[in-house]
Amino acid sequence: MKRWKKVSLILGMIVLIMVVGVFIFVNGYINRSLPEISGEINLEGLHGRVTVTRDEHGVPHIMASNGHDLFMAQGFVQAQDRLFQMELSRRQASGTLSEVIGESTLEQDKYFRTLGLRRAAEASLPKYSEEAKQSLQAFAEGVNAYMGKATEENSLPPGFAFMGIEPEPWTPVDSLTIGKYMAFDLGGHWERQAFNYYLLNEFPEAKALELFPTYPDEAPTIINDAETVNVAASFKEAVIPPEFNGSNNWVLSGERTASGFPLLADDPHLGLATPSIWYQMHLNSPQYQVSGVIFAGIPGIILGHNEEIAWGVTNVGPDVQQLYVEKRNPEDPDEFLFEGEWEQAEVISEPIKVKGGETIDYKVLETRHGPVISEFAEKSGEDVVMSLRWTALDPTTELEAVLEINRASNWQEFEEGLEKFLAPAQNFVFASKDGTIAYKANGRIPIYEDGDDALLPLRGWEQEDAWQGFIPFDELPTTVNPDKGYLASANNKVVNESYPYHISHNWAQPYRYQRSVEMIEGQEVHTMDTMKAMQLDVKNLQAVEFLPYMLKVAENGENEAEQTALNLLGEWEYQDLHNLPQPLIFHTWLENIEDTLYNEAIPKDMQELFHGMGQTTDELLRDVRNGGSSIWMEEAGGIEQVLQKSFSVTINELTEQFGENPKEWKWGESHAVEFTHPLSSIAILERFYNPGDPVPVSGSRVTVRAAGYNDKGIVNHGASWRYVIDLANPTAADHVVGPGQSGHFRSKWYQDQADDWVNGKYHTTDMDDFTGDVLQLMP
Repeated sequence: MKRWKKVSLILGMIVLIMVVGVFIFVNGYINRSLPEISGEINLEGLHGRVTVTRDEHGVPHIMASNGHDLFMAQGFVQAQDRLFQMELSRRQASGTLSEVIGESTLEQDKYFRTLGLRRAAEASLPKYSEEAKQSLQAFAEGVNAYMGKATEENSLPPGFAFMGIEPEPWTPVDSLTIGKYMAFDLGGHWERQAFNYYLLNEFPEAKALELFPTYPDEAPTIINDAETVNVAASFKEAVIPPEFNGSNNWVLSGERTASGFPLLADDPHLGLATPSIWYQMHLNSPQYQVSGVIFAGIPGIILGHNEEIAWGVTNVGPDVQQLYVEKRNPEDPDEFLFEGEWEQAEVISEPIKVKGGETIDYKVLETRHGPVISEFAEKSGEDVVMSLRWTALDPTTELEAVLEINRASNWQEFEEGLEKFLAPAQNFVFASKDGTIAYKANGRIPIYEDGDDALLPLRGWEQEDAWQGFIPFDELPTTVNPDKGYLASANNKVVNESYPYHISHNWAQPYRYQRSVEMIEGQEVHTMDTMKAMQLDVKNLQAVEFLPYMLKVAENGENEAEQTALNLLGEWEYQDLHNLPQPLIFHTWLENIEDTLYNEAIPKDMQELFHGMGQTTDELLRDVRNGGSSIWMEEAGGIEQVLQKSFSVTINELTEQFGENPKEWKWGESHAVEFTHPLSSIAILERFYNPGDPVPVSGSRVTVRAAGYNDKGIVNHGASWRYVIDLANPTAADHVVGPGQSGHFRSKWYQDQADDWVNGKYHTTDMDDFTGDVLQLMP
């Protein structure tokens, strides 16, 4: 017995030593993979010394003596902090995730191969000037210099080791492909066209048209039943960008500010994750003195300011995507009808490597309109498929535009640069220290002879259904120095009926824009502090509009919990604060109204294509409240039954989740932010990549402080970057990048801004302040 105890003790000690040894090895490797932020690094290919100073928030200030060295250093520094993110980004956009993940991402890869973002990037590169190509190449050389150094020293970011991969060399096309992906993320409206098409083929015309984003005077042409596509089957594996991608921006003239100079604010609303979609930088060379943010993997600064001007964007959301119904030749599946003749489609070979499996011999079909996306080029019907015409699949030059606007010193130069920014279409607001403020809805927007045509798929076999060119650049919506002294956008409708061209049927609900204007006009003089307070505002104008009516209709609760909840809503001041019960009750009630109206009639997979559902439901409620009628409401039992039934369901659900006393419920219990890392889904890695618990946060999808959330109550969408600048001091601006600059979980800048993001704190980045850790990059 003693002998076995001794053996067990020895074995235990051996196991312990092995565990400690593995821990020391792993810990040493992880620490070794942290970027060098001070000292000297020799970088072959530089023409001169480059100084990189990282401030207390990890923002790199790069000072170079020429443009080549500036962008090479930018590529090197981005790779230090975000190489793993860059690797996943280019793979996602290129459709090559299955090479490193396996079969689970195969359908996603098929979709992106079908769209052809990388093919579009390859076609775009020749359109760039030699100077821009050199900048892209220098950036790629910097990324590759870091890759080579890290590979040689066995210090690649941990994500590569966890996935068992090494990165391939970076190319200019990789940067352009990531740029194309951002156009995809900000999207268009093909999915709503598909949904409208489904409605007209599934429901009586009057009932279908009630759910259209507009009510056309004449019903759109319904394609013959013999030529229909099974929409639910055709798009079941499509990757749909988040519906609520948008933003706020506004700019005030000096007449409305304490400093007498323009103030500008911008907060793009995109996915919230670790690492952030944005990377903040300051670039300094004889040609460039610019500060702001960029997507990891791309050179330049896409949003920010230089010493003379500042700018910000929101998504226009125009109809730049058009589905076409294509008639296939029964005798030859690669031919499609056009003007009475069969026309050969382009067949593109896109073999997909699958980790642990065989390479898939995947083929993509492209008609004259674009790729066949219904069932990703497989048969969705015997003789009919759908293709996609999209401006972002054309050769475009956005990164050329970025480099030009980085160097602009006034509105004229800035607008000249915008002419090359073609996709995605963005609402640009602009301010200059000379006092100019301006707005432009910029991008390539197709001309529709009849705007109602953009509501449905069009006939691919008819020339008359093709786009009629694009809105001329000089006729895009533009305003310079308006008399009211401010300009603002929040993905709202940007033109009135007098504008001669169609822009979109799918605008965001107007509440964020209305609230922004209310706050701008509600104060005579504004400062940086009032601009920040506006960005953090959580007043819910949707509730202001609808809740009194909802309470009037559902005035009596059926039990104590319901009556308590109704009383609480009656006392509410319409602030979507995380510590209040009212936002939780109100937003859950609205969700259950939608479920009551649509769930029995519209399958869940089709509701995924129902972008703008909230806007449509608002219109139905508004019409009925104002004395109108709705087929959807009547068939659900009438407005009283819809509101009362959905309210009872709401209180029952919330009681089960949070207890019987509504006074103790809190919005933040079902509305908390986590900044999830993609590798945290692997259980053993969760505590490293997602430290801490989700944090309750105020706001909602309809407040200026945007905070969208998933079905688990995790806030995964909102202001991925907040930014405010006073042109009285154009070298400095206040920022917050949630959750931080670094993608390395051991970095002090990994999630150091997460609490600041939640609590509404900002940090100042000054282009004249070079205080921090200094790294010298030597030729």
